Amino acid sequence: MKTFAALLLGATALVGTSALAQTTLTIATVNNNDMIVMQKLSKDFEEKNPDIKLNWVTLEENVLRQKITTDIATQGGQYDIMTIGMFETPLFGEKGWLSEFKDVPADYKLDDVLKSVRDGLSFDGKLYALPFYAESQMTFYRKDLFDKAGITMPDQPTWEQIGQFAEKITDKDKEIYGVCLRGKPGWGENMGQIGPVVNSYGGRWFDMDWKPQLTTEPWKEGVTTYVDLLKKYGPPGASSNGFNETLSLFASGKCGMWVDATVAAGFLTDKKQSQVADKMGYAHPPIGKFDKGNHYLWSWALAVPVSSNEPDAAKKFIYWATSQDYIKLVAKENGWAAVPPGTRTSTYDTPEYISAAPFAKLTLETIQTANPTDATQEKVPYRGISYVGIPEFQSFGTAVGQKMSAVIAGQSTVDEALNESQKLVERTMKQAGYPKK
Repeated sequence: MKTFAALLLGATALVGTSALAQTTLTIATVNNNDMIVMQKLSKDFEEKNPDIKLNWVTLEENVLRQKITTDIATQGGQYDIMTIGMFETPLFGEKGWLSEFKDVPADYKLDDVLKSVRDGLSFDGKLYALPFYAESQMTFYRKDLFDKAGITMPDQPTWEQIGQFAEKITDKDKEIYGVCLRGKPGWGENMGQIGPVVNSYGGRWFDMDWKPQLTTEPWKEGVTTYVDLLKKYGPPGASSNGFNETLSLFASGKCGMWVDATVAAGFLTDKKQSQVADKMGYAHPPIGKFDKGNHYLWSWALAVPVSSNEPDAAKKFIYWATSQDYIKLVAKENGWAAVPPGTRTSTYDTPEYISAAPFAKLTLETIQTANPTDATQEKVPYRGISYVGIPEFQSFGTAVGQKMSAVIAGQSTVDEALNESQKLVERTMKQAGYPKK
């Protein structure tokens, strides 16, 4: 009888295990603050969907892009959900590598998602990713330092003014640096910031015949401006600082100004995470000679590769993570100022958010005025503001970023770096068969 009872218990255990069988979703995401919050709050999703288990792979931005591109191009099937952006989504969608979001549930309220963001995550009218947050750029500054120096930040500063202000508020003895900017190499790291500066001085990556333009005067002027600011008024080791490192510097009170992604505003106004939360000021991103292309449009979004074995479960999670209800969950847990910005009209129609987030209207304005199809003074054959919307940009954008980082580190000059960059981009484009016929 004992043997029979043991067998019966074993069979019951097997039945129980079968009944609780779970679908595991592997999610590849970037190590930005908002994604870390998403991971923490995802227990809400798992409680509502006990048959789905989430496996998180959280990576630094450059590493994430390398791993995702390799996996999706080889159909490796390592990830069920990928965190990608406006650069990758149309390219991957065109190649048939992503599962289309069609027949989106009515209660998701897709029309509430900002049209410019939806369009940036589409190809040929088909939607291939849903935005977790969207961003443009703004100028963050310390109002207390400006008051002490007797200066006023205009609503629309120029890069020349940023230099003048930085000189007055820099106090290296106290580890206060007038301006912090990204120096870490990467097409989405330092080049994501340098690109709009070059645009605002009248530059472009290519002419209409796909000939690189990196040795033109606007490139020299834009890059020199950026590099000089960091060399004169920036923190030590700026050549290795990316978004997260610079965010940490500003939040710890070591930066007087910072021009970067609008999404940082929610973190910087959080008194639990920012030492300067009550000292924050916000202005439009600076311009050089022109107000065209001086700020980008970007979204970190969630997509499902066609290699996923669980596309329905993956989309179920994405609907949860990019929904109005998720935004309300973040507001409940962390306060309205901390909610993922830039994705939904309803967020900006919420009085609690507008009241808690003094940066909200500026964020929305910069997102809505960034135009990836018209971002340069002279015509170009590509789409994008901070990037060139072709597959080859991942390679040459990062290679040029390495040259720029070397200049910031004092290992090269602007002219040397741009001449070398011109040659490597020419070589890449020739090998890729440009101009395409």
